[in-house]
Amino acid sequence: MTVFQISSAIADILLFIALFFELRRSLMMFQQNSYRPERFRRWIRQAGDSTSLVRLTGVFLLLLTLTKFGASVAGLLLISVFAAYVSIKETKAKYKKPLAVTHRVLRLGGVTAFIVFAACLVATFGAIIFDNAGFDVLYVITICLLAAYCLSNQLVLAAGFCLIPVEKHINRKFYNLASDKLRSSSDLTVIGITGSYGKTSTKHYLYDILNQKFETLMTPGSYNTTLGVVRTVNELLKPYHQIFIAEMGAKQPGDIKEICDLVHPRLGILTSVGPQHLETFHSVENVVKTKFELIDSLPSDGTAVINNDYEAIAKRKTDNCKVIRYGIDDKTSCDITAENIRYHSKGTTFTVRTADGSSFELTTHLMGSHNIGNLTAAIAVALMLGVDKDSICYSVSRIEPIEHRLSRRHLGNGVCILDDAFNSNPHGAQMAVEVLSQMDASRRIVITPGMVELGSEQQRLNTIFGQQIAQKGIDYACIVGQYNREALSDGLKAGGFDENNILYFDTFLDANAWMTGFVRPGDVVLIENDLPDTYK
Repeated sequence: MTVFQISSAIADILLFIALFFELRRSLMMFQQNSYRPERFRRWIRQAGDSTSLVRLTGVFLLLLTLTKFGASVAGLLLISVFAAYVSIKETKAKYKKPLAVTHRVLRLGGVTAFIVFAACLVATFGAIIFDNAGFDVLYVITICLLAAYCLSNQLVLAAGFCLIPVEKHINRKFYNLASDKLRSSSDLTVIGITGSYGKTSTKHYLYDILNQKFETLMTPGSYNTTLGVVRTVNELLKPYHQIFIAEMGAKQPGDIKEICDLVHPRLGILTSVGPQHLETFHSVENVVKTKFELIDSLPSDGTAVINNDYEAIAKRKTDNCKVIRYGIDDKTSCDITAENIRYHSKGTTFTVRTADGSSFELTTHLMGSHNIGNLTAAIAVALMLGVDKDSICYSVSRIEPIEHRLSRRHLGNGVCILDDAFNSNPHGAQMAVEVLSQMDASRRIVITPGMVELGSEQQRLNTIFGQQIAQKGIDYACIVGQYNREALSDGLKAGGFDENNILYFDTFLDANAWMTGFVRPGDVVLIENDLPDTYK
């Protein structure tokens, strides 16, 4: 072999490794965007992934391969250095939501690899056929691998397109299995829970209360899509289960109706309606319509439990079934309310008042009025299903905060962390800051990148959030990342926040390193939102 061929072989090996890591990253982002091409393309545009410095460097080197310098030992050395650099960089990268290696990911990876292999094979045969023109097979493979690196996102999209019929067939098979299983469970009571926010917390609270009396199953984690519900039914639903609690999420109109058509809920809880996922819903009106797909699907002998604290919910007419309205702010038109809410070092004490005028006091480890509202919804359903008040009080007293949803943890140095890192929203963020402001603390610190998926309202709502922080006596505000930096900063300054106490960090790792050296006993730190890699 010549020196040029050896250099080509080395470049090919290093490019193959770099391509493996890059395709893995592209698959991860495709997965984080729910395998939806339109969302993945939107991420590519918003993140500037096609025009990043690394990507542009790869394109430059690809163009260089068409010149005499690129087709030289020196050019191949430059390509090898680039491939080694991006490989090392990717091995050191840490992601909040790393790639979950599922069967679907393996199928996507296999098809993507086949496309790359086929392209290299065709190019190789071309090089062999035209060898007399001076083409070198190894160098042609170098060009193909470098081109594949530059087009990694497009290759994953192409693989996804090729697999559409396969995925539809697989999904339909599992859907039918779940449907048959549910039809055979004639004594099963299905409770659907939806809302712009609060549905996961409400699901857990309701499960903890009902499980004292009934054999209860709930969708685990954030399994709130049709396929998530299908998987729960097929893998976890047993003949002895009496109640199935199905969390129902939505990114676009029709998503919740699709789940309801599968599980046929008899009870439905609507926790909230707000400006969430506006990038796909486009308007709050569409959010309302989609969330009410659960309520509209309930049978005439079913029951809707809806949060009257939200005007968009309260004014929406519901006459297809019995309605139980709950809330905190609205004391007049609600059937069940939470009143006299008091925060203390161990959590919260509050009073529940029912439509017949009776009341009972509860204590919980949870904090924040939004969590008390979610508890009230769960209590309303439990009372309706015949759970006695003593059992409810006992269960509520033992409920622990869900991780990353305004949960508390105490560090060994006397510092308290309020962890509200999961999927921040305007209502929840305001409540979290309200709780922080009421905590007995030496200094109150907020660490946040702001809120996302708010469409055209994102800048305005993050500016308002900055103002809310400024108005609640918070001592330090740490803004993470570039995504909402300007909006949050403008809001803080407009609210009169001391600019010397506004700190900016590129990543959560940087903010955490600063916090570790800065906090002292008695400080309370609120972590409000922890953006997924989609918004890095």
